[in-house]
Formats: sequence, C-alpha cells, structure tokens
Amino acid sequence: MKPGSAPLNPSALLALQRATHATLHLIATELVDLDMTASEINALANLADGQGRTVSQLGAAVGTRPTTLTSVLDRLERRGHITRGTRAGDRRSVLIELTPSGRVTADTIRRTFADIERRALAELPPAAVAGFHDVLRALVEVSS
Repeated sequence: MKPGSAPLNPSALLALQRATHATLHLIATELVDLDMTASEINALANLADGQGRTVSQLGAAVGTRPTTLTSVLDRLERRGHITRGTRAGDRRSVLIELTPSGRVTADTIRRTFADIERRALAELPPAAVAGFHDVLRALVEVSS
C-alpha cells in the first residue's frame, strides 16, 4: 500500500469521513475565489435550484439546526446573496431566497459540484453509485 492510501477494509464511517475531508478540501480549492466558508457554500448549493426555502427546510437540507444556520445566513445576506422575507400566508415563517448575485454564485457552486462528481464517479458503474446513495440514506436515517 502506498503512503496515504486507504487500508483494505476500512470502516464505512472512517472512509466517509476521509472522503468528506478530501472533498471539502477540493471544493475549497476549486472555489477559493468565492472567499466563502464550507457552510456558506453548502447553503448556496442547496438553494441553487432557485426554490426559496424556510430556515427549517434549509437547515434540514444542509444538515444543521436552524439556530446554527443563522450566522451563515447573516453572512450570506450581508454579501447580498440571499434575502429573508415572510412566506405568503404565514408571517411567522422566514423564507430564504437567492438574489441575482446569489443565483450567479450558486450556479458557479452547482457547476463545480457537478464537475467534481463527474470526475470522481466517471469510472464507476451506475449500480455502484446507486449503492453509495443507499448507504448515505441509511446513515442519515439512523441519526434521525
């Protein structure tokens, strides 16, 4: 085994953690010009489809509690990437939406993610990718 390579039968969780760190490093490197934190990139990536979300919905999508998401949203709002408004028919619910500059930035993030996925998964059969998604779903469900 060459230095820095993975052991033959690693724990799925350790392998996932190693892959997460490598992927976050790659994302940070490829999106360095945006000068954004991983949490900010994650939030915009989850808004890239152009659909507004409540803070609770966005928190569930990014995998964090709404209270933890507040400082991320504050920074994105100060940068002019999002707006926070009320949802029609429910003034208690805060709706997060992309601004024009937020749409441009989110699209850059979306394209970068798609390119990284394409490069990483190009040699894998579709069944392997589907199995990977099954594993991820199981890990999310066990934590719920």
